[in-house]
Amino acid sequence: MTQKEIHTNCIKKEATRLGFDACGISKAAFLEEEAPRLESWLKNNFHGEMRYMENHFDKRLNPTLLVPGAKSVISLLYNYSPQEEQKKTSYQISKYAYGEDYHLVIKKKLNEMVDSMQQIMGNFNARVFTDSAPIMERAWAQKSGLGWLGKHSLLISKSKGSFFFLAEIILDIELNYDAPFKTDHCGTCTKCIDACPTQAILPNNTIDGSKCISYFTIELKEEIPAHYKDSFDNWAFGCDICQDVCPWNRFSQPHKEEKFKPDERLLDFDKNDWEEITEDVFKEIFKRSAVKRTKFTGFQRNILFLKK
Repeated sequence: MTQKEIHTNCIKKEATRLGFDACGISKAAFLEEEAPRLESWLKNNFHGEMRYMENHFDKRLNPTLLVPGAKSVISLLYNYSPQEEQKKTSYQISKYAYGEDYHLVIKKKLNEMVDSMQQIMGNFNARVFTDSAPIMERAWAQKSGLGWLGKHSLLISKSKGSFFFLAEIILDIELNYDAPFKTDHCGTCTKCIDACPTQAILPNNTIDGSKCISYFTIELKEEIPAHYKDSFDNWAFGCDICQDVCPWNRFSQPHKEEKFKPDERLLDFDKNDWEEITEDVFKEIFKRSAVKRTKFTGFQRNILFLKK
């Protein structure tokens, strides 16, 4: 076996040992095809008030600006599909935020993975990412052979669906590269487009982020526009509608990550409980959750907006 093959096998074994559901590797290079798409998306103001999306345009497209001398991008999937879900009649929290903040859980695993790799492969320069820097995660996952981008713009795996987090390691070592995933298996299906209550999913695999329920309930700091009243289907933080209706998610399996298990109150609360929640209880239930991002005041705003 060549050194590249040995290193590549080592990386994939480490990914499996740490509980990642898939690992693919691609050559670090400028994302030529994504550049005009990103530029067009920004020009159309599909990012709404998410002005940070306008920053670091070049870094989003060029991994060597994130890690000097970068040769490879390792892409990883980590399942978050829950065993139990909230009552459908209650106000809804997106499944990814049920348990402990994924940034903390996954970044710890990524750092452990790099440490293990360096013990075997020697020193190298690397940075780890999970939705935490200007990097086009879905593009790299597709280039690494892990799936295709659905009409809802999320990465879909034929065997695992789409309820997983994406993560990356960019490093300055050449490895064996996986073939990109080139087939779109969505076909003529438009279930996600048809189901989106705010018409945020456009017909060309593009999301108008400024119309997305997740944007309104997490990113938007101002008042939610009144004309969207009765369009949120009880979603108080994030939204899973486009994934819930996707036929490929029939292959999703419950995750095995203890830290992603929710506080029992999240599963048991009905609308009245959420409407009467105090700041102290909010902090208890979501003490390590991504829901903290919206703060108690933002969460209250969302509940009041949903309240009939």
